[in-house]
Amino acid sequence: MGIERVRQRLLSSTRILEEAGIPYAVIGGNAVAEWVGRVDDGAVRFTKDVDLLIRRVDLPRTVEAMTVGGYKYSQTMNVNMFIDVPDGKPSEGIHLLFADEKVKPTDLVATPSIDESEKANEFQVISFDAIVRMKLTSFRDKDRVHLRDMIGVGLIDRTRLDRLPTDLSSRLAELLDNPE
Repeated sequence: MGIERVRQRLLSSTRILEEAGIPYAVIGGNAVAEWVGRVDDGAVRFTKDVDLLIRRVDLPRTVEAMTVGGYKYSQTMNVNMFIDVPDGKPSEGIHLLFADEKVKPTDLVATPSIDESEKANEFQVISFDAIVRMKLTSFRDKDRVHLRDMIGVGLIDRTRLDRLPTDLSSRLAELLDNPE
């Protein structure tokens, strides 16, 4: 039941943004699921939230469109998000990141541009190269799990190391050398 609610929240939010003409890209666990599912849908890992990339300039229009669409805008611990009305939880919300900006000042690289995305079957998804960079930049436990999922289905191998900035390449090499 929870998985279906997340899926409906994903499709609802992306439909709202598309109808409003607001550029976006699905990122985070749902983007990883999209990429992994193209190779092996049995290897898809589900997430409890929705992460979207938008341009900061589009935040006011996004707030307006999502509010009309039935979501409540909130900012909790410096995270811009939308939660279900009337009793949504921030942990299950629609979290926003801003394109071409660092999430934390210490991040190795900024988030990708909206232009680094493509149309999937049901929504706009961040490109594969961009999601790999994002996961290597954050490099939290869940990001390493997502990277291992992509390694496990053969989406990532050593040929990718030369395409990354040195700091990100060393993180990926660490995972490739020690997948467990």
